[in-house]
Amino acid sequence: MEHLELFFKSIFIDNMVFATFLGMCSYLAVSKKVSTAVGLGAAVIFVLLVTVPVNWLLDQYILQPGALGKWLGEEYASYDLSFLSFIMFIATIATMVQLVEIIVEKFAPALYNSLGIFLPLIAVNCAILGGSLFMQSREIPTISLATVYGLGSGIGWFLAILAIAAIREKIRYSNVPPALRGLGITFIITGLMAIGFMSFGGMLTGGDDDKKEEKTAKIEEKKEESKKLADNTIKVVE
Repeated sequence: MEHLELFFKSIFIDNMVFATFLGMCSYLAVSKKVSTAVGLGAAVIFVLLVTVPVNWLLDQYILQPGALGKWLGEEYASYDLSFLSFIMFIATIATMVQLVEIIVEKFAPALYNSLGIFLPLIAVNCAILGGSLFMQSREIPTISLATVYGLGSGIGWFLAILAIAAIREKIRYSNVPPALRGLGITFIITGLMAIGFMSFGGMLTGGDDDKKEEKTAKIEEKKEESKKLADNTIKVVE
């Protein structure tokens, strides 16, 4: 249940584009055609799916304070390599992006040419780095949850760029005011879509009220038990 909840939450509630507005440069530049948006979105899904769990392993066994002591011995437990987080994360991301670039150039040269400079720029895409940093800051406990979070974040970004690309293709034939054509109307649509995605915020909170009621009931029971115990104690003393 925890994996499923994190998966849907990373797609809809904590969407990289609509919740934190990360990866906007690629989102705006490569969303003019659906075919191009699909290619870049698939690349982002692959990079996030691989880099987030890999960076989780780096964080757990190398970067966290005392992590080296878990597998190298107690004499290394005092080492703190957390200042290397950005360098290590970016190195992992750059390696995966280079692999994606080689694969796309080999098997889909037309897509490679249409993506242009934005394919290698995935390496410095703030959405990709943000996935690993959010994983670190939220202290995701297991590698399976980190993998689910990376996959969900990638799918969320893919849905965002796919939706805006489909809308922008239709807008070409619409009567848009001249002052809003291009990025102007795109920003407005993105804001409206972000407002729409905010409505998913209550999707996974339906059971919270029940849990709060259960906790409140247990607290009340404990209070009643303590009162009865106190009353009995007073009677015995009297």
